[in-house]
Amino acid sequence: MNALPSRCLLRHARVCMGVALMLLLAASATAQAGPDVLAYGLGLQRMPGWTGAGSQRDEPLPYVDIEIPGRGSFSTLDGLRIELLHGPRLRGGIYGGYQWGRSREDLGALARVVPSLAPRINAGGYLEWKLGAMRDAGFELSHDINGAGAYLNLYLDQTLPSIGHYQHDFTLSWNAQNGSAMQRLFGIPVTTAAAPDTMSWQPRTGAEQVELEYDAYLPTSRHTGLALALIYAHLLGRAASSPLVRTYGSVVQRTLALAFVYHP
Repeated sequence: MNALPSRCLLRHARVCMGVALMLLLAASATAQAGPDVLAYGLGLQRMPGWTGAGSQRDEPLPYVDIEIPGRGSFSTLDGLRIELLHGPRLRGGIYGGYQWGRSREDLGALARVVPSLAPRINAGGYLEWKLGAMRDAGFELSHDINGAGAYLNLYLDQTLPSIGHYQHDFTLSWNAQNGSAMQRLFGIPVTTAAAPDTMSWQPRTGAEQVELEYDAYLPTSRHTGLALALIYAHLLGRAASSPLVRTYGSVVQRTLALAFVYHP
């Protein structure tokens, strides 16, 4: 995907820094050139309380965006990529991403109905096709390294013409999960369903959501700027039909992130 420094979501700064360090160590061992993009900063994000939630929460936002040409990239929204295939039109390699969990604090009164979930790391691979100077398409296929969940993300990334120094783009993506991932995030076990106003739900493999993301970067000086991310997602299929979503949450998921960024 593009090098615009505006990818910006991870919950724990230690996870961000640890994965970024892995990328830098891997790249520095095989490349002499410095990063094409190097940016970091802090901000604030407003996001769903958990996947499928109808409520929002505000959190401090660590921001990291690193891209090393021909070697890979790391950002706190798109995750880690180590490039192994370097074709003029086709690129691919190793992919690593972060998956949000849900804490008892996030769930509130729902903590008595559904279990909390620890964050997870997903690992797999990606392929990306360069369709033009300002357009890319690709997919990421990954697996939960601590469980049985498998995830597919198909995306189209379009860079928009700059408006003066204002840079922006949008990404349209479609996500699907296997049955294990669906049951972890959207399922309700029979034992839990004994709670009032709750029914059992055992979803199978299928589409999870479609998502439109708009990213922008506005320089404020030679080395600083503001990074914005607006994300609108709509849950699909059995994810949208889950009683957890229909009774307690929302099929519409919105995220707003704004960060002050420094780049050397």
